[in-house]
Amino acid sequence: MSGRPGPEDELLDIVDAEDRVTGQAPRGEATARRLRHRCTSVQVRDPHGRIFVHRRTPGKLVFPSMYDVVVGGVVGAGESYDEGALREAGEELGVAGLPRPEPRFTFLFESPQHHWFVRVYELVCDLPVRPQPEEVDWWDFLTEEELERRLPGWDVVPDGLECHRRLQAWRAGGGAQR
Repeated sequence: MSGRPGPEDELLDIVDAEDRVTGQAPRGEATARRLRHRCTSVQVRDPHGRIFVHRRTPGKLVFPSMYDVVVGGVVGAGESYDEGALREAGEELGVAGLPRPEPRFTFLFESPQHHWFVRVYELVCDLPVRPQPEEVDWWDFLTEEELERRLPGWDVVPDGLECHRRLQAWRAGGGAQR
């Protein structure tokens, strides 16, 4: 053991059903106890409109070795959604100097194991990406058509897939808030 804090030690804000902060807990505890917290998801496209997709590393605390169609993660204690989205996008893409991701909508993601609010963003990245090997095993930019062809054969992060589907519906509806 190195004694260094790991992802499970990251302090998160715990929120109520209205997304108001009610306390704080380490990420590992929030996950284990299914405490409601905040996350961001950023769909990243290149200037040609292709979507950044990746496979998470086996060592990830949540959804290890699964494919994802968004980048993002937990919002740290005291951090805003916007700050978390920019930080997570920069970390996962390995890029400094990104423009601020554009917020689209927020929804509550629930599963038997997980419970969090997700603020969904979009971002066009025209910088060369260098994903962190600790975070990403494989990556590529795919057209929407190619992504849709591959999705049925992939084990995809469930909240990332939900974000992707909701973004498709949001765009089809003219970008109206839901």
